[in-house]
Amino acid sequence: MKITILGTGPVGQTLAAKLDTIGHAVTIGTRDVSGTLARDAKDPYGNPPYKVWAAEHSQVQLDTMEHAAARGEVIINALAGAGALAGLVLAGEANLAGKIVLDLSNPLDFSKGMPPSLFVSNTDSLGEQIQRRFPEARVVKTLNTVSASLMVDPRQLADGAHSMFVAGNDPDSRRRVAGWLAEWFGWRDVIDLGDITTARGTEMLLPLWLRTWGALNTPMFSFRVVR
Repeated sequence: MKITILGTGPVGQTLAAKLDTIGHAVTIGTRDVSGTLARDAKDPYGNPPYKVWAAEHSQVQLDTMEHAAARGEVIINALAGAGALAGLVLAGEANLAGKIVLDLSNPLDFSKGMPPSLFVSNTDSLGEQIQRRFPEARVVKTLNTVSASLMVDPRQLADGAHSMFVAGNDPDSRRRVAGWLAEWFGWRDVIDLGDITTARGTEMLLPLWLRTWGALNTPMFSFRVVR
């Protein structure tokens, strides 16, 4: 499958590496190809610049948001929440129309320091904002409640027996995404929450997730719904 990932950060890189390893044709979209490849500094988390990662993953292509989105059969939004809508606009509405868009972004507001707050919550969500802005896209919110490492390998904890959620307006798209989560990454417990308004719940888990990270001093944990 041709899969486009929007975002060159740690989440995008982790997903791209995994999907490339299991045989998908992966393109990463960025706002500025030459600028991304010229960057020498480490990112805010201490990770090496993109070009170092790219040299180790030569099969993964890098292109503009627009060209990458046009190429992909499936789009994964791995952009930071604050820039997600703008990045998707650059990708182009026509290039998203009719395609499943896995939305991994969270509406984190870092303007007052750490820990961040949410810039939208309760009566709206970033997932809903993306769906409203791109009504022909089939947006499915998922994978936003765990660290990048666990997104692609949940079996690192409890053999994968912890819970992931999907939320989106199109039932068939939710079913397909749930199947991909199992097939591509090994998720054993995928819970279909329903339409895109239920993304409010998964996004509002982030304040708890961030404080749990602070208490445990590691992002290697997840949530499990016990029936």
